[in-house]
Amino acid sequence: MNNDPELDGKYLGTITKDFVKVCDTLRQASEQLRSRGISDFPVFPICKTGQPLGQLLINRADHGLDWNYFFSYMEEFTQRKLIEKEELFQDNYKDPDEFCCLFVIDETFTNFLFIPYPED
Repeated sequence: MNNDPELDGKYLGTITKDFVKVCDTLRQASEQLRSRGISDFPVFPICKTGQPLGQLLINRADHGLDWNYFFSYMEEFTQRKLIEKEELFQDNYKDPDEFCCLFVIDETFTNFLFIPYPED
């Protein structure tokens, strides 16, 4: 579950460019999921097209972004058998107050990415 070096070169530029625009919304969604007791492990799937994980939070076409942002959580990934070892995921999950857990979905690539929120 570490950040994949392949991701850095191929995707990180567009993800970072979008992230500075959406990070406050993602942070608020993460806080809401956790404060309402829905999950302590928010996950934000991102892709350039539609996909079946979570609910659409930010539509790229409406905001001039490269990626669509969805909100979900570890338990949905476990139910869909995308996470096989929940305890391992929890052990590797970074502090959600400091990092956003993205799940990058592209035609030939899917992976988790933890990206730090900008400091206030």
